[in-house]
Formats: sequence, structure tokens, C-alpha cells
Amino acid sequence: MGRRPDDLVRGIRSVLAQRDVVTDVVVVGNGWDPATSDPPLPPAVATVHLPENLGIPAGRNRGVPHVTGDLLFFLDDDAFLPHHDFLARGAHMLADRPELGLIQPRVVDPEGLVSPRRWIPRIRKGDPAHSSPVFSCWEGAVLLPRAVFDQAGGWGDPYFYAHEGIELAWRVWDTGRIAWYAGDLEAGHPVIDPARHAEYYRLNARNRVWLAKRNLPAVLVPFYVGSWTAVQVLRWARHPSRLRAWFGGWAAGWRERPGGRRPLRWRTVWRMTRAGRPPVI
Repeated sequence: MGRRPDDLVRGIRSVLAQRDVVTDVVVVGNGWDPATSDPPLPPAVATVHLPENLGIPAGRNRGVPHVTGDLLFFLDDDAFLPHHDFLARGAHMLADRPELGLIQPRVVDPEGLVSPRRWIPRIRKGDPAHSSPVFSCWEGAVLLPRAVFDQAGGWGDPYFYAHEGIELAWRVWDTGRIAWYAGDLEAGHPVIDPARHAEYYRLNARNRVWLAKRNLPAVLVPFYVGSWTAVQVLRWARHPSRLRAWFGGWAAGWRERPGGRRPLRWRTVWRMTRAGRPPVI
């Protein structure tokens, strides 16, 4: 949206500085024209101007047709790559392990602040440097084959903000591949409270319901939403204002139609369960 021009240039330069890969970079302006950026963007970078802010996942999707290459890498405007071999190592990982369909790196704060647990997308967080299959992804830095992205249906446009990384990971699993947390790859991002967004609590709840309605077999929908409802009530029992906003979004999620329903195959549900995360939690 053009609100972090210095961070944006830092992120772009960290991609352009990658070694042993050829990069094709596009910046998508959500309600903002990146061609007017101050400071200016590097000349090797293409731009896409969306006159209206379509939301984070839709913005990412709009950039894909404007780049070439067999691999896609999505980077938020406040994230960057601290090491020049990130993309080459990620590309080799995908080539050597064709069962992998998505890679999310370990995320670190550039000032050395302790990384939030939510950046490790697994129930048992453990050592942040430990790699493992995962069933969601932190969306700020994601690498995957273009063919897998297309087969999974891309990012979920309707979400606008929050939980699109869970859906993409689920749909990668549904392609027969694995979403992978790579603890040995590192991306930089400042520690920021996600609740800084005014509609955080409402969208968090609405999108959680939409996630189930769009992706789960019908019989699993109430179990998934029910488990997360219990989690949120316990988490925010002492914050009634948060719960009010959350339940407002929860009701909207049931009332509104998110479109794009494509339930996971039961074979995928079983694979996810065997791997440690049945999609009812």
C-alpha cells in the first residue's frame, strides 16, 4: 500500500541480491501505484497498480501473471532475506524433494527480538530451527512451484486478511504434496502485533469459519469451528471486548458466503491426520 517505502526497497534489494538464481520481480500496489514510490524502486522491477485495495491474498494473486519462472516466491513489503543464498537453497530443496509443495522459512526479527510462537506453524513449537511438515504457513515469505500454486488454486481472494496461509497449506496437501517449515532457511521480519489491524478480531473469526466452509468435508466443519471457538473463549475470557468483536466476525462467517468451496479429499484428511494434525483442530 506504499506505507513502508524504505522497508519495501530493502525487501526488493534482498531478492535482487540472491545468487545462483534468475529473479523476475513485480511489486503489486494495493490501492497504490508503485511506479510513484519514493524512494523509486530499482529499475529491474515491474509494477502492478490496483486502484482499489483488494486485500493481501488477492493482491498476491494479481502479481503472479506478471512474472515468469517455474518457482514463485511471495514476500511481504516489510520482510526481507538476510542471506544471499536463500532462493538457491530453497530451489534445490524443492528439486531434491519433489514431495514438497510449499516452503515457509524460519522468521527472525532484525533487531534480535524474540520471535512470536505463531511464526512456527505447528502445535508443538519446539526448536525454531527444527524443520517439519506443517498445516499452515506464515504468509510473509513463501516459496513454492508455480504448478503447485496453480493446482492449489492460489491464495484465497475472499479472505482479505488472515488465514489464507492455512488454506494454501491445506490445498497443497490436497495436491498430494507436503507443506514444509524449513528451520534452516531464514527470512527477516520485525515483530509486530497482528492486532494492529482495526478489524483483526472480526476477520480472524470470520475467516476461520470461511476456512472450514470452503475447505472441509461438511461433517468436519462444526468440529473445526467448534474447537477454535473453545480456544478463543479460553484465550480471551478476560477480554470481553475482544470476544464481542470475535463473535461478531464468527456470526458473519456463518451468515456470509465466501465462495470457492473445494473440500479436501478424505485421503488428504487421513494424510494430515497421520502427519499429526487432523483438520478438526
